[in-house]
Amino acid sequence: MLRSSVLSVLAALFVMVGCASKKPANSPDSLTSDAGNNSGLSLELRGDSDSGTAGGLQTVYFAFDSSTLGTEAKSTLKANAEFLKSNTTVDVQVEGHCDERGGIQYNLALGERRAKAVRDYLVALGVAKARVSVVSYGKEKPSAFGHDESAWSKNRRGNFVVTAK
Repeated sequence: MLRSSVLSVLAALFVMVGCASKKPANSPDSLTSDAGNNSGLSLELRGDSDSGTAGGLQTVYFAFDSSTLGTEAKSTLKANAEFLKSNTTVDVQVEGHCDERGGIQYNLALGERRAKAVRDYLVALGVAKARVSVVSYGKEKPSAFGHDESAWSKNRRGNFVVTAK
């Protein structure tokens, strides 16, 4: 009960802090992509694929306790690679995330393997390695709160943050 209350308070604070830092659509840190079929998508500096503010880049998801890219993840990454090759000034950071199960150190290592798997696949598809950095947050930055497979599956991810545009 206490843990649930603490998580609820933290989630509310996270939302309030996130909302306060939003840039207006006409700020210098945001633009609308006009590359290929991505027209009209928001591409913001520090924008991320979880929130839909990273242009045509989409988050990829992983199976439990795995850093192996599945068929759906590979398909998503092919589209992400095309976006990055069409937008050569865009650099990204791949964030590796895990669900709440497992220890802190284990999940940090797993998140790093996930981020590197995403980066390495993009590089194999022709994206310059220097344009893709990686970081692991382990289980520290969940996108879904809950203690069931529905929440866990959303947290086992590699998402993209725009670091240059």
